[in-house]
Amino acid sequence: MEKLRRVLSGQDDEEQGLTSQVLDASTLSWNTRLKWFAICFICGILCSVIGTALLWLPGGVKLFAVFYTFGNIAALASTCFLMGPVKQLKKMFESTRLFATVIMLICLVLTLCAALWWHKKGLALLFCILQFLAMSWYSLSYIPYARDAVKKCCTSLIN
Repeated sequence: MEKLRRVLSGQDDEEQGLTSQVLDASTLSWNTRLKWFAICFICGILCSVIGTALLWLPGGVKLFAVFYTFGNIAALASTCFLMGPVKQLKKMFESTRLFATVIMLICLVLTLCAALWWHKKGLALLFCILQFLAMSWYSLSYIPYARDAVKKCCTSLIN
């Protein structure tokens, strides 16, 4: 557990520059960081569930898109409490996650645009689906060999 705490808090890096150390430093204790991670993550899940429930109400597509998107943003932001915002951003834009991160962020923005400004319900739903797929692919990048396993399963289903 101690090793996990050091890795997630950014203390496991061999050598960091002074600027990186200052930007990654957190004044929150580990317990406080875990509590806020849990609170933020649970709020994200609740927003997504509420959004899904609102989908079935008349005119609920707009609310669904907004709640679902904010739920994903909250869930994504929750990991900032574990790693720190700078390290989170660095990890998001590593080469192994770059494509998934960019697609996910674009889908977050396009979902809100489709629902709130363009008033295209079908497009908002499509972007929510793409948002889910991109977020899943992004999340799988943190599990060793998970993406390879998914690729292998998908190719075996096709063949």
